[in-house]
Amino acid sequence: MEKLFKLKEHNTTVKTELLAGLTTFLTMAYILIVNPLILSDAGMDFGAVFTATALSAAIATLVMAFLANLPFALAPGMGLNAFFAYTVVLGMGYSWQFALTAVFLEGILFIVLTMLNIREAIVNSIPLNVKRGIAVGIGLFITLIGLNNAGIVEAYPATLVTLGDVTSGGALLALIGLVITGGLLAFKIRGALLIGIAITAVIGFPMGITQAPSGSWAPPSLAPTFAQFDFSQVFTVDMVIVLFTFLFVDMFDTAGTLIGVATKAGILEKDGSIPKGKEALFADAVGTTVGAVLGTSTVTTYIESASGVAEGGRTGLTALTTAVLFLLALFVSPLFLMIPGAATAPALILVGLFMMSPVKDIDLEEYTEAIPAFLAIIMMPFTFSIADGIIFGVLAYVALKLISGRAKEIPITTYIVAAIFILKFVVT
Repeated sequence: MEKLFKLKEHNTTVKTELLAGLTTFLTMAYILIVNPLILSDAGMDFGAVFTATALSAAIATLVMAFLANLPFALAPGMGLNAFFAYTVVLGMGYSWQFALTAVFLEGILFIVLTMLNIREAIVNSIPLNVKRGIAVGIGLFITLIGLNNAGIVEAYPATLVTLGDVTSGGALLALIGLVITGGLLAFKIRGALLIGIAITAVIGFPMGITQAPSGSWAPPSLAPTFAQFDFSQVFTVDMVIVLFTFLFVDMFDTAGTLIGVATKAGILEKDGSIPKGKEALFADAVGTTVGAVLGTSTVTTYIESASGVAEGGRTGLTALTTAVLFLLALFVSPLFLMIPGAATAPALILVGLFMMSPVKDIDLEEYTEAIPAFLAIIMMPFTFSIADGIIFGVLAYVALKLISGRAKEIPITTYIVAAIFILKFVVT
């Protein structure tokens, strides 16, 4: 393990990495049930998508572990699966095979762009203080997801959001778990997030929220979705629009996640670049391509990786652990899937706290740096989009530097990325 992952160099241990990988898996295991539910609305077979989800997550995360040696896990992305099902298939009227073909082409393009170092150049073009803002914004974004998953915060037309019923159900269980996990952290107990998830899940049994394992333990067949492509409409305008949307959202969601979690892990280089960033981007390109062949939507790096990093995960051994658990989930899925969202919500909520620290390094008195970072922070939770947070941060950075006569501080690649962002608004 030391030779493979350089544990001493990263100031970590096998035990810490295994615990971090398990924590990451438990906070993102919901995708094993949520992704099939969403894609089944598009007409895809639930069981086949379940198997494709687990396998694509495992394969992509294994690439991340061994090629990049980073503690990041990957799986089919939320938001991208909704675009797949509700916009492309149900909204535009195309078959799910058409949408799957777009995902496959996206994966191929990403492999090419990664090999040409174009994706890495785009990630590195994001200014350092905007990167710090991205880390904080992702933390708030994760916290919002946790609060919403538990029903503590709910949508409300008059005020956009409101407090849910916190006296019963999942919201009450999550608040109990928040107190328990917070207490464990206060006593500096190693594995506090994971222990908190386990205790909260057990408390959920008498409350009727956690259910005993049930259903078949055998992996469903991939046959209904495997390599089900439709290349007959590849050269249509709609395919270009769909492909561009998949490309754009995935590219900058992944970039934001890598930057944010790497910042929290303290592994960014002095120039703000991600170590082995090219290999990390290659992992999600491979995952997307393989996932499309298996039968699932775009695979991307997960912001829930921050929960494993918060537990001390620093190397690819964390990712390897998560990948192995995704493979095991194929055979013991009822056991893993019995953990309710309310039990993992406290971990997600507290990850937001852990990811606040980079804000201390932002010079809030230098407004050409502070305002772009601030916009990146607030626009992620307020638009429920990592990509939109990056867009506002980068565009504000370029605009303020130009207005203040400091154009020389803007790298040429940042100009190019800003132009791409503007083009995105024009096209879509």
